[in-house]
Amino acid sequence: MVAIDLGSNTIRFVEYDCNKKQIVNSYEEIVRTADNLIKTKKISLEAIERIINAIKNAKEILNFDEVKAISTEALRQAENKEEVINKIKEATNIEFEVIDASLEAYYTSLAASKCINKEFKKMFLVDIGGGSTELIVYNNRNKEILSESFKIGIVTISQKYKSIEALEYGIRKDTKEFKDFIDLIKITYKPDIFVASSGTPTTIAALKIGLNYSTYDPQKVNNTELTIDDLDYWMDRLLKMDMKEREKLVGIGRGDLIVSGIMIFKEIFRLSGFDKCIVCDMGVREGVAFDYCNS
Repeated sequence: MVAIDLGSNTIRFVEYDCNKKQIVNSYEEIVRTADNLIKTKKISLEAIERIINAIKNAKEILNFDEVKAISTEALRQAENKEEVINKIKEATNIEFEVIDASLEAYYTSLAASKCINKEFKKMFLVDIGGGSTELIVYNNRNKEILSESFKIGIVTISQKYKSIEALEYGIRKDTKEFKDFIDLIKITYKPDIFVASSGTPTTIAALKIGLNYSTYDPQKVNNTELTIDDLDYWMDRLLKMDMKEREKLVGIGRGDLIVSGIMIFKEIFRLSGFDKCIVCDMGVREGVAFDYCNS
């Protein structure tokens, strides 16, 4: 089967063999679903076209016999979500389900719990998306999940603040709302492991172990540990590069977004009180696949 996760910046596909319980192949493409969403409250026709083209490209690579397709924050916010879903279905015969933040947290937790290779009781899990950031506590014993979704993502924040100075100030201001939730989970739930699964942490983990966008290997990235010093080091290096150099490392269309991603990640890291974070390449799309096969 193929699981599809349409995010605010990227559409991700994974082909998964339910019988063998293994990933067969994967594909992703930057489609910038949330471009100008803050301003217009709608997904643009150009973004819809990019999404349709990405699905057609994926069909050349993956086996689409069975499909489960979901979308997250961008379509949750969009006033024209029905139009978007209908246009995509007309062009590709694939119908997307817009899931709520709690189901998104479930899929993310399911994937991360299978990805981490060390014992843990309670996981503090972070997923920094294009249109929102999910903060999650996952109890490995009883599988309970507590989550909060914040409307702060790398695409939306980059479009809101145009300069580095404005970005730094804006992220510090906008992420203050993280503090109450993180304080609550530190006091009440006492997580013993900090995990991050999304494009920013996986990109920095890849750079740390000597990979870049073209040599990226999820198996090598999984379970890589990051510190705040790693984030500072790569932020400094990336800011000194021009856009062309930066995109060689992080991928075309990601050069401007990686900076806001690191800033958001760093703020969460600081508030968490952890001195290290374990990176997991698996996210919502893998969680969708695992859940589909389990049912």
